[in-house]
Amino acid sequence: MNIRNTLLVVALSLLAQEALIPFATADDAAKSQPNIVFLFADDQSTYSVGCYGNKDVKTPNMDQLGRDGVIFDKHYNTTAICMASRANVFTGMYEYKTGCNFGHGNMHADVWSKSYPVLLREAGYLTAFAGKFGIVVEGKGLCEEDFDFWGGSPGQTNYDTAKNKSMKKYASAYPHSTLSYGAFGQDVIRESVKKKKPFCLSISFKAPHKPAIPDPQFNKVYAGKTFTKPENFGREFGEHFSPQSKTGRQYPRFTEWKYDTDYDGEMAKYHQQVYGIDVALGMIRDELTAQGVADNTIVIYTSDNGYICGSHGYGSKVLPMEESSRVPLIIYDPRSPLNGKQMRCDRLTGNIDFAPTILELAGLPVPANMDGQSLLPLLQDPNNGGHDQMAFINVFGPLPTHSLTCLTPRYKYTYWWFANDKMKPVEELFDTKNDPLELTNLAAQPKSEEALTEMRKRYDLELEKWKNEAVDYNDYQRYGTLFDRDSSSDKTSN
Repeated sequence: MNIRNTLLVVALSLLAQEALIPFATADDAAKSQPNIVFLFADDQSTYSVGCYGNKDVKTPNMDQLGRDGVIFDKHYNTTAICMASRANVFTGMYEYKTGCNFGHGNMHADVWSKSYPVLLREAGYLTAFAGKFGIVVEGKGLCEEDFDFWGGSPGQTNYDTAKNKSMKKYASAYPHSTLSYGAFGQDVIRESVKKKKPFCLSISFKAPHKPAIPDPQFNKVYAGKTFTKPENFGREFGEHFSPQSKTGRQYPRFTEWKYDTDYDGEMAKYHQQVYGIDVALGMIRDELTAQGVADNTIVIYTSDNGYICGSHGYGSKVLPMEESSRVPLIIYDPRSPLNGKQMRCDRLTGNIDFAPTILELAGLPVPANMDGQSLLPLLQDPNNGGHDQMAFINVFGPLPTHSLTCLTPRYKYTYWWFANDKMKPVEELFDTKNDPLELTNLAAQPKSEEALTEMRKRYDLELEKWKNEAVDYNDYQRYGTLFDRDSSSDKTSN
């Protein structure tokens, strides 16, 4: 065979091989990275969702998401107040590293530069945000320019859609803001599919945050409904809680918000607001299906903190008790082998885990500064992953309520450091596995000495991280002393 014929044979062979390789289209490139939908309620407790055991409520879309994916039963916000919690989520870091909370200060731009929205956009994702942004970044404000689609608003936002500047175009069809965010999500999905690029849609609903203003079109859902009170409802189940925890606004709100006198009326409004979010969730999932991207889109549903609606005779959030610190978390990843098996995960997880999870979903490296860890292993095996321990932080509100808590899959330990002529430092130890209603403080029981000693050591490890890693601004350094169980410094305060 001469050289000319040999080259012809080689050329034909290469053409034949190339014919077997599919042409890489823009659609194929988009499918190589999944879409991500992160939905964030405001003040939603676990007892507001049917799949968490409440038979009094109607949450069909949340329940369906749970049946489709994985329900997490030990998921905590590492700070249970909206500004700090949102900073945790964006950055994957504890509050003392975000440097961001009410009464402390705004987030610095260098911290924001390593947030999941910024990193995803740099990697080619279309990014979208709507609702309560919750933080302010020094020199950047709300960071509108860091998103391809923007429906965010400052402060607490408004239930009246027309009063949220970036959402006005939805006001006619959706006068209540909750469903307007569902419509925003639908638009983002449609536009992203047209652009043939992967997207990350983040929506922070205002609901069910007070003041309670439910969407009136759902007034009939709970009209005249009687709700079952939790077994730890009322002041008689809070006597064993620290006196420090009773100095904040959470204690008087049991009566101020009429949980003691109008529980059914208050809960009807609360659950009606959650029902509106459930409808918006349905709008978004329906649009994913309609656009043919449901099988390549991960949906994460959770809340910025829980809510105390009368348990132990308290109201609101902030404190480390289960009702305010533990929240719903449901994740549906169409690629997970657990889908449709109605799986639940009882491993310890936290809001610091969302940024690492979202980055791993996008195929991006997780920055070393992040405290969280990806939740993806738990979507393959619900017993493989999670934390051995985490911190829960409160440095918001009156100083006596400021505290550090250490969480493990079984125990919760809080050191209430504040002392004056009316109170002295107090320890709380709860076995949340066997006593989820937190009815017994084990700290003073001799039989629990071994567990108490172990949890003190774990607490000290969390405090050591604080001392070593806290930002040197916005008043986070002093807590290394205030929260130290062994500090000889005078920690009483005016």
